Amino acid sequence: MEKQELIQQFTVEGNLVSVCEYGNGHINRTYLVETEADGKRKKYIFQQINTDIFHDADQLMENIANVTSFLKKKIEQAGGDPGRETMQIIPTKDGKGYYRDGDKCFRMYHFITDSVSLDMVRSPRDFYESAVAFGNFQSLLSDYPAATLHETIPDFHNTPRRFETFCKAVEADSFGRAAQAKPEIAFLMERKKEFSLLTDLLEQKKLPLRVTHNDTKLNNIMIDQQTGTGICVIDLDTVMPGLSLYDFGDSIRFGACTAAEDETDLTKVSLDLNLYELYVKGYLQGCQGSLTEQELELLPEGAKMMTLECGMRFLTDFLSGDTYFRIHREHHNLDRCRTQLALAADMERKWAEMKSITRRFA
Repeated sequence: MEKQELIQQFTVEGNLVSVCEYGNGHINRTYLVETEADGKRKKYIFQQINTDIFHDADQLMENIANVTSFLKKKIEQAGGDPGRETMQIIPTKDGKGYYRDGDKCFRMYHFITDSVSLDMVRSPRDFYESAVAFGNFQSLLSDYPAATLHETIPDFHNTPRRFETFCKAVEADSFGRAAQAKPEIAFLMERKKEFSLLTDLLEQKKLPLRVTHNDTKLNNIMIDQQTGTGICVIDLDTVMPGLSLYDFGDSIRFGACTAAEDETDLTKVSLDLNLYELYVKGYLQGCQGSLTEQELELLPEGAKMMTLECGMRFLTDFLSGDTYFRIHREHHNLDRCRTQLALAADMERKWAEMKSITRRFA
């Protein structure tokens, strides 16, 4: 079925004017749709869901529908504008959350007008605004029954399970690459006891199960073009039950590092404490007191754990023949791993400062 015909399966207003590819996402194929009715133009986001990654479209869309409905009620109660502050699913003409055409699945959302998604930080304020927005997302969903959500990617942040997979890849050494990564393998093996810290605390009910976004990059925040404030968290495919520390930690791993994720000159890799402080301040402002004392105390652990886990995943993929992460050069995943481990090592050197900053704002 052609895109134009697929779009007509949804309850869009007016006549179709244009369809064009949109954004820089690597998972789903995304298009900007424009329609016209009574001389007025409307915009929508149209996506083909990547069912190679998200195998169960029903569970995926059920998560998104339930979370966005919950957010809408919370935003309305606070006197906000749900049309701009949360994603809104466009149902199909038979009332479903997505449309299936053979083995392909499609969905539509309202387009959030007068806003922009940024791939790069223009100023420290952008990083701060993303922190406030993700913190607010956590606050709004703090009383959502997280255990009722489906795991769209099982064991996504189960670090002990990731470590088991890593150890198997080292032992198998199917592509004869382990010798090239001896220091990196040793670095991770030396920290074996750390990997179960957060999952053990969750199992012991010392950390609360939360609704987590699991992809807290800057470009998953819509920023108001007039005010520069973060207004809406998007890309909810990986919304799952988890720990608030996962979302906080991944933001620091990605946003407070002084180098690119695949930088080969490791002297350029470090934790920017000013950006760390800025994010802690914004995130806790957005959370509005919804985190427990234990969560607050462990925020630096979240940053380090997500960095170690990501480095471990890159190294596992390198040892396994580069089957998961797309590479653009030889040893690309090994370079990525080295960057993450260098960042984790710098966090260890700056541990006292990270704890001090966190306590000051907590």
